[in-house]
Amino acid sequence: MRVTLIKPNLGRLIGRRGPVRYVDSGRMEPLQLGVLAGLTPPGVDVRLVDDRMEDVPFDAPTDLAALTVETFTARRAYEIAAEYRSRGVPVVLGGMHPTLDPDEAAGHADALVTGDAESVWGEVLADAAGGRLRPRYDGGTAGVPQDGVRPRRDLFAGKGYLPITLTQFSRGCPYRCHYCATSCFFHATHRHRPVDQVVDELRAQRRRSVFFVDDNITADREAAKELFAALIPLRLRWVSQASIDMLADRELMDLMVRSGCQGHVIGFESLSDASLRGMRKGQNRAAAADGYAGAVERLRGYGLQTWAAFTVGHDGDTLASIRATADFALASKFAFAAFNLLMPYPGTPLYAELAAEGRLLYDGRWWLHPDYRFNHAAFVPARMSPGELTAASFECRRRFNAPSSIVWRLLEPRTNLRSPGAMLQYLAYNPLFRREVYKKQDLALGYRA
Repeated sequence: MRVTLIKPNLGRLIGRRGPVRYVDSGRMEPLQLGVLAGLTPPGVDVRLVDDRMEDVPFDAPTDLAALTVETFTARRAYEIAAEYRSRGVPVVLGGMHPTLDPDEAAGHADALVTGDAESVWGEVLADAAGGRLRPRYDGGTAGVPQDGVRPRRDLFAGKGYLPITLTQFSRGCPYRCHYCATSCFFHATHRHRPVDQVVDELRAQRRRSVFFVDDNITADREAAKELFAALIPLRLRWVSQASIDMLADRELMDLMVRSGCQGHVIGFESLSDASLRGMRKGQNRAAAADGYAGAVERLRGYGLQTWAAFTVGHDGDTLASIRATADFALASKFAFAAFNLLMPYPGTPLYAELAAEGRLLYDGRWWLHPDYRFNHAAFVPARMSPGELTAASFECRRRFNAPSSIVWRLLEPRTNLRSPGAMLQYLAYNPLFRREVYKKQDLALGYRA
């Protein structure tokens, strides 16, 4: 049996000479497909196709096409699925979007996998081989994620991914932020792999730079401490995603730094207590009480480079407060920052709330609408127009990633200049992210008009 695993692209760039495929210069390994290949029994021929940088070989022989689908890639995923199905190749869709909106996704596939795939992938393959695919396989939430399974990293070779190994210790997050698709996907649960399996997997690969793709690696602090202690002998340089309340645990932070942590993506989200309450992000409120000043200082004290993530467009936001958010990020000299538009993902409380209020744009399905463009507002904000919100969020990204800002932020001695490695990481990725800011803005989702 031959299986083709596919990572769909976002879409196309609209230029003077017409649309061209968006090639993601900052693309990372599609870990979820590597894990899926690792779950595949011997004797099944697996091919990985990354639509972000190579053509999908629709006419190459295959018995099953399996796509991992995010909301932003749903339009392109459905285009790819249609091409395969027109050739008589059955298609399986799985991942975040089919789980959050299975009724929509079902119209574009022969079978769906919702939730985690570990418990059902073998059954999917057996049914596909026997010509008896069922419309839906519900994997639920794996009690122990990726138990006993290593990703097929050989499939990543030669595809031009960033030179950082992706792995995972835990899945999910126990918090219930009202805009968060991850919380809905995992039903606000948080589960982790056995530490020894993670360590063995990392010993088996050659790189020293690692990205833990965990949604919140410090959510279970005792488990995180066990992991960090076990990482110390490996002498890795690693980054992940964590919540700001981790700073309350000194032992956790000390072990984190000793284990080689370089920094985290941290969801600051907003400087406003009212907005944090509105988005149900109570875990941030203590740190935000002084405008995050103490938290930023403690992060510097640990020498951690921070990717600060903000969302703009909450009902309390104004154009002035959005500008103040960018001011704060610049003054804090964060290594990186993201100023994400608040997006109404299907299945989230935010989506239901905006739908009930009649505030959704693009017929409520921005991810499929031919007129939607990347980094544009998909709803009517409370205190500005959608166009003003779109422009304000782009202005934040433009200011933060300006050449003068890159130089200014580099001159933070305890984080960005704390070591040659930290400085090189900063200088390698900031220009890349600056290019992506301009390249992705106004991108059209999917390949077809």
